[in-house]
Amino acid sequence: MQSKYSCRRVLVLEALTGLVFAASAGALHASAHCDVRAFGAKGDGTTKDTVAIQQAIDRCAQKGGGTVELTAGIYVSAPIVLKSHITLQLDKGATLLGSPDHDDYPPKTEFHMPDTQPLVSAVDARNIAITGEGTIDGNGESWWKIARGGVLGDHPRPKLVIFDHCKHVRVEGVTVQNSPMWQLVPYYSHDVVIRNVKILAPYPSPNTDAIDPFSSSNVRIEHVYSDVGDDNVAIKSGPINSPGPDSPSTNITIRDCTFLHGHGVSIGSELSGGAENILAERIHFKGTDNGIRVKANRDRGHDVGHLVFRDIEMKGVKNAIIISEYYPKVLPPADAMPQPVGRLTPHFHDITIENVTATGSETAGAIVGLPESPVKNVTLTNVKISAQKGLTIGYADVTGTGVSVTAAEGEAIVKGPGAEVELK
Repeated sequence: MQSKYSCRRVLVLEALTGLVFAASAGALHASAHCDVRAFGAKGDGTTKDTVAIQQAIDRCAQKGGGTVELTAGIYVSAPIVLKSHITLQLDKGATLLGSPDHDDYPPKTEFHMPDTQPLVSAVDARNIAITGEGTIDGNGESWWKIARGGVLGDHPRPKLVIFDHCKHVRVEGVTVQNSPMWQLVPYYSHDVVIRNVKILAPYPSPNTDAIDPFSSSNVRIEHVYSDVGDDNVAIKSGPINSPGPDSPSTNITIRDCTFLHGHGVSIGSELSGGAENILAERIHFKGTDNGIRVKANRDRGHDVGHLVFRDIEMKGVKNAIIISEYYPKVLPPADAMPQPVGRLTPHFHDITIENVTATGSETAGAIVGLPESPVKNVTLTNVKISAQKGLTIGYADVTGTGVSVTAAEGEAIVKGPGAEVELK
């Protein structure tokens, strides 16, 4: 049974997601209108329209903000930068297509690491939006080919859209696809709404995460259709081996989404700033590699808790539930021994999973902590999983009611060292 404290945390989060995000929908009041064609954009699928698009953005920003419109056409572009109070509107039939020339993406420091400028970015901006029925296409195939060969060249692959230290952000209606790497990334950003968006990349395309909130707060992700090559959603905070300090990702809601190919809803693996108050509900998974996944390791962890996953349906998901402090592996080695607890030791706790049905899985999954940092207070309620192999639990305390795990091979519940399990 869910504790009163956990319930209170969920109610607070639901209040935040119902009120705080209201600012985003109506945040843009400026009325200037800048059609990129008026600035010389051709939209012919061949001409590079970078200068014209950026001039339209800059002119609109000089007028106090407004809408920069891409009418129907294919606009080839190198990186562009959004400004405060700007809405980038892609009309039906409009595609912003990433330049195929790798030299058009200059090296830059991103997330305190060597990186490459993304196709669309905003830095320290307020009240910005990307809307419409059009498409942002990262043209990533040539980059994936390099990544598959294990060679990144002189600089890494660009991400597609990054909101860096921004406030009051809205992405709505558009299709985002084929990024060379991560697709939509709110980084140290606050009050972000991603709604009614389709995010695509062929499976498998390397590291094409759909949405990666990174050290961000008050984020709402809803009515998103994602079919990609990596995580459908990955909540992160801080890099691997981070010296700190890193800010946590907090108050994030994911609801009413459909996820096909991909690695599921992930918290982690980079969590050196921690994560708390995460709610994922009414999610439909079909054919993803994982469903619910919380992942870290001794080189990238922190405090991660008050996570709620509820009203979730999975069909043909390889691993229904993975909660592991051994990423990229899932299970501990046979000779696992405790190690000293440090700043990057993961601490997973207060995780609620309720009203979850999974059929056709390869494994029910695993809930495993470190010997020096067991997973604490995992509560399962009305969880029904049918899989080829069962659920492994180790260095974790797990309680639950209405739990049914059916395994075609072996035991339904496999208890390893440090497992404290009470299921009914």
